[in-house]
Amino acid sequence: VTATVVLGQLFGALFAGRITNTIGRKRAMVLVALGYAVFAAFQGLSPNEWFLIVARFLLGFTIGVSIVTAPAYIAESSPRSVRGSMIVTFQIATVLGIAVAYFVGAALSATESWRLILSLSAIPALIVLFLVLRLPDTPRWSLMNGRREEALDLVRVVQPDVDPEEEVRMIEEDLAYEEKGSFFELFQGRFRLAATFVIGLGFLIQITGINAIVYYSPTIIQQAGVTDPFTAIAINGLIQLAGAAAVGVAFLVVDRWGRRPTLLTGVGTMAVANGILILAFALGPSPVLAFIGILLFIVGFNFGYGSLVWIYASESFPARLRTQGGSAMLTSDLFANFIVGVVFLNALGALGGSLTFG
Repeated sequence: VTATVVLGQLFGALFAGRITNTIGRKRAMVLVALGYAVFAAFQGLSPNEWFLIVARFLLGFTIGVSIVTAPAYIAESSPRSVRGSMIVTFQIATVLGIAVAYFVGAALSATESWRLILSLSAIPALIVLFLVLRLPDTPRWSLMNGRREEALDLVRVVQPDVDPEEEVRMIEEDLAYEEKGSFFELFQGRFRLAATFVIGLGFLIQITGINAIVYYSPTIIQQAGVTDPFTAIAINGLIQLAGAAAVGVAFLVVDRWGRRPTLLTGVGTMAVANGILILAFALGPSPVLAFIGILLFIVGFNFGYGSLVWIYASESFPARLRTQGGSAMLTSDLFANFIVGVVFLNALGALGGSLTFG
């Protein structure tokens, strides 16, 4: 039931580029918001397990499309001067959204109504739908479809302080250059090492277990000795707030420290966190050590991997291969995410916490 969302994300991300290029960024986001609202509501109406699994697969497909479409819309709509910070803001909003979901789940835990908890997420999707309907499409998509005057008008609205002709000309040059790249070029000649790196990084980002923590941390906390469901879920909401703060700190230091030291600091923190989680189950279990371990894991991930993933994907390739490189990384990332979703809970039950985190 949990992993099928990730499987849906994998397929959604694979088709997202074709969908957004065909119907446009705005229409794709409208369909994402509408689909999310419908499939989230279907979860609460599920008459049996298989209906729930299908609804969650379709929900995952919608999320997979949004993972590609939303950052693309932000990047193509934002003025160049704030584009990087706007994309980082997307990551901060994602982590804050996870925290809000935990707090809502905690508040409703006494009802023991999983149907209500799952289907409530249709409400923010409907709010997003209302807001997205009011947005224009992007200048880039207008140019991709031969609508140059429309692109000029959009640039005038979004970036009134720049020369619209110059901005549109730069986008046209970028599009012409990008069309020369192909997915298979990633694995040829001098780009092969970069492709191996980003695919490996995408896999490692997830196989280290971040979404095992996101999906199952209330279960981990309960197995460590916290018996009250409200406390177990609320604790993780607070941990996610710390994760959002870690993204903010990374945003402030990444250009000063450099990519590699920031990444290694985050990964090193995750390694220490795993060691603490091993001790949490070996010495007790200990709820305090489990809390510290999960907190450090989330902070370390968001400071390192979470903040740098798309920077590495974009900076490892020339402009014409960035889209293909990001797609390869995301596919690898979601494949590892699926493995974690399927395996982790079984491993925790069969092996116990110490061996699983080891």
